[in-house]
Amino acid sequence: MKLLNNKLAIVTGGTGDIGESIVKTFVKHGATVIFTFFSSEKKANQLEIDTNQYAISYKKDLSNIDSAKTLIHDVIEKYGNLDILVNNTGIIQDNLLIKMSEKEWDKVIKTNLYSVFNMTKYSIFPMIKQKRGNIINISSIIGLTGNIGQSNYAASKAGIIGFTKSISREFGKKNIRCNAISPGYISTKMNTHLTDQIKKEWIRHIPLGKPGIPQDVANCVLFLASNLSSYITGSVFNVNGGII
Repeated sequence: MKLLNNKLAIVTGGTGDIGESIVKTFVKHGATVIFTFFSSEKKANQLEIDTNQYAISYKKDLSNIDSAKTLIHDVIEKYGNLDILVNNTGIIQDNLLIKMSEKEWDKVIKTNLYSVFNMTKYSIFPMIKQKRGNIINISSIIGLTGNIGQSNYAASKAGIIGFTKSISREFGKKNIRCNAISPGYISTKMNTHLTDQIKKEWIRHIPLGKPGIPQDVANCVLFLASNLSSYITGSVFNVNGGII
């Protein structure tokens, strides 16, 4: 059973581990996917090949509002509609607050939070015109709990949660849904900088006793993107093995 037949989706950050899983899962379930990347051109090309061109890549810096506006314009002009937006772009630049530079703060906030604002702002217009739409924002457990050395990342991901709840209220009457997912400790390249001791400490606090994998997040995104969740909006889904 394909849950997204004939749907057009945009997935930002499509070349990251979680983004790639979302793109492939969407294609498997019948969607045409536009995915963005900023630096991983080789991986983007391979992902297009792996999905038989049902996933098309765009190189964009979505922290720039004009780039987001141009992307949405190009997609609507080419395909005529936009059913699903997954705001998945995200980076980390960890540092203790007293050592954190303004550049480290700005980079994370702009990439993680501005991109969500920019893409949502310009996706809303065609969704209102269509009288339907579905926005899924990828936050993080760190946006709920905070973490030492990640004040910039935590602020960006907490901001996404507040933004999600506001958008769901603003546009619910337009038949546009907006939900967020807060992954916990997921085995991705983003976590390779963590020491084995830190990883063991994380796992020790997870009731299911293991880290998640990108597909765990993609499965939740699929549920929210499909009609199975048609009466859900303004919610935050914790994909974290029960840690919170």
